Amino acid sequence: MIDLSNKVAVVTGASKGIGKGIVEGLCEYGCTVYFTGRSSQNVSPPAPMTIEATKASAEALGGTAIPVCLDHNDDEAVNALFQRIDQEQGRLDILVNNVYQIPNPPAMNKGFWEHPISVWDDQCGVGLRGYYTASVFGAPIMVRQRSGLIVNISSRGGREYVFSASYGVGKAGVDRMAKDFAVELVDHGVSAISLSPSKVKTEFILEMVEAGKMKLDPDGAQSVRLSGRSVAALACDPNILDHTGSILTVTEVQSIYGIIDPD
Repeated sequence: MIDLSNKVAVVTGASKGIGKGIVEGLCEYGCTVYFTGRSSQNVSPPAPMTIEATKASAEALGGTAIPVCLDHNDDEAVNALFQRIDQEQGRLDILVNNVYQIPNPPAMNKGFWEHPISVWDDQCGVGLRGYYTASVFGAPIMVRQRSGLIVNISSRGGREYVFSASYGVGKAGVDRMAKDFAVELVDHGVSAISLSPSKVKTEFILEMVEAGKMKLDPDGAQSVRLSGRSVAALACDPNILDHTGSILTVTEVQSIYGIIDPD
C-alpha cells in the first residue's frame, strides 16, 4: 500500500508538465510537497502553467502542496528552500529533480553547430547543474535521518539520440549523476535513481504535436501523473536500496509495482 501521509518531498520545476504531474501524484497519497517554479500569478482561478495552478490541482487530490517561486540559477535561493524545509518539517524523504529550461526556440532538427551556444546553458545548466545543486542542499537532511530517495527525472535522450546533442549530453549526465550519487549515499541509507518517462502528454509535447512538429498517439501516451505515482511507489518500497543507482523507465516501475495510469 502506498502511503505518504507522513512524508515530505521536494519537486523542482513543477509549474507544468511532468513536474506538475509528480506533485499531483505524490499529493494523491497524502504527501507534503514543496515544489518550485518561476511562473506565478496571483489571480483566481489560478492561471494555467503557474505554481498556483499546480497547488490547486494537487491539493484537489489530497496531501499538501506548498508552492515556492524560485529560479534554480540562484544557489542561495535554493539553499534557503532546503533550510526552510528543515526548519518547518525537520525531515526530507523525497527529492525529485525535474527542473528544466526548454531553449527558445527549441533546439531540434538542426546540427549542433547551427544552434546558439546558449542552448547548452539551458539544457546542461538548469537541467543538469540544477539537479546537482538541489541535491547538494537536500542530501544532508537525508543523510542525517539515514533515509531518503533522490529521483533524477531523465529521458531516453540519455541513451539514444533525441532532439539535439546538447539535450543528450544533459540527460546522460542526469543518469550518471544518479548512479554516482548512489555510490556515495548507500552507506547512509539514502537511495538515488534516474527515472525516465516516455511519450508523456505534457503541454510542450501536445503543442508540438498540434503544430505538426511531432507525432504522438494520445491513447498510448502516459499521463504526467503516472510519473508521480511511480515516484510514490519507489519511495514506499522498503527495499528501495536494492534499486539504488538504477536507471529505470516509468513503464518498468509501473510493471514492478502494478501502477495504473490515471488516464
